[in-house]
Amino acid sequence: MRTRFNVLLITVAIAASYGCSKKSSGDQTPVTPVDTTTKHTPSPVGDVVGKVVVGYQGWFAAIGDGSPINRYWHWSQTWEQEPSPTNKAISAWPDVRDYTNTYPTQFANLGNGQPANVFSSFSDQTIDVQFKWMKDYGIDGAALQRFNPSGLEGPVRDAMAAKVKTAAEKNGVKFYIMYDVSGWTNMQTELKTDWTNKMSVYTSSTAYAKQNGKPVVCIWGFGFADDNHNFTADACIDVINWFKSKGCYVIGGVPTNWLNQTSDSRPDFLKAYKTLNMISPWMVGRIGNVNQSDGFYVNTNKADQAYCNANGIDYQPCVLPGDISGHQRAHGDFMWRQFYNMTRVGAQGLYISMFDEYNEGNQIAKTAESMDFIPAGSGFVPLNEDGTACSSDYYLRLTGDGAKMFKKIIPLTATRPTKPTL
Repeated sequence: MRTRFNVLLITVAIAASYGCSKKSSGDQTPVTPVDTTTKHTPSPVGDVVGKVVVGYQGWFAAIGDGSPINRYWHWSQTWEQEPSPTNKAISAWPDVRDYTNTYPTQFANLGNGQPANVFSSFSDQTIDVQFKWMKDYGIDGAALQRFNPSGLEGPVRDAMAAKVKTAAEKNGVKFYIMYDVSGWTNMQTELKTDWTNKMSVYTSSTAYAKQNGKPVVCIWGFGFADDNHNFTADACIDVINWFKSKGCYVIGGVPTNWLNQTSDSRPDFLKAYKTLNMISPWMVGRIGNVNQSDGFYVNTNKADQAYCNANGIDYQPCVLPGDISGHQRAHGDFMWRQFYNMTRVGAQGLYISMFDEYNEGNQIAKTAESMDFIPAGSGFVPLNEDGTACSSDYYLRLTGDGAKMFKKIIPLTATRPTKPTL
């Protein structure tokens, strides 16, 4: 099973290692000085500028859920079998109490004696609940991840796009398509064909995100210096300009070191990055604590923002809850520090990585709050793993408060206002 996060690590001459995996190093390379003398007025508030958006995988399925894939998609390593302690693809356990339909696993019962069931993203009730969470907790929109839709996964990915549209419209939440081009062998033609034949129709939805009056599309993966993103700058420019010719506002999910064009970024790629309307550098695996967030703020984010301001580009940095299995969360202090740093740097938008990423433990969606809601003997880590009790919705509430600070509804503060429990 391939995800965007489990791509090959790369090594550069300066011995800094970066990839698209959460295991990447947090070391930084000094930013090359750039001309920031040109003044630029950022885009006005729209559906991504001035807003907080979550990355939405929507990629969980189960046998018997009615989905075209009819497998334990992304729950287990062997999709044809129920997830179990020896057949699992997740590193965090979901809280499923809000879902009507759940599906059995081979895990032992939860600590409270209830069966260890999982949800399916394909269920209309599940996706409606998740988008209702977004609405209720003050999240503005969802970037629906879309990987190469050819092969076994294509039909369920197509179906999920339609379901997201329905749930977004019902709950008053915006959405847009976010292509992940990892591993696409005919990326230029396949991407254009998929947008023309399938995805462009969704831009007519009242819930489809618009920025500067244009439908938003994001492309994640241009410029990464590994074999899984082996595209030339000219090929990427061609795709970006093609989407612009279709009237789109184009966001790029780019390497952390896009500005310096080192480490995780291919060299000589700035000409492609400059073509984007908005730049959203990847941060999973780059930082894991408050000090590292502060270091990136000083050494990377400030220069990123200055360059974007000078070159007519909007800036949408990532904010991470932290890998729960890696003990990064510090009961919300880590995530709040990022909200604080990215607000004071002057970012035009924020991208939460991710909403439902239980595979790598970076999810903000409801999560097991204590061992009572973890399968016995499974080794999963609950939200209270550091001794601080946290409600299952804590990171949704924290995101909502972070959004309020970003929008200046509440004052800028380095002190987290959100209580871990209600």
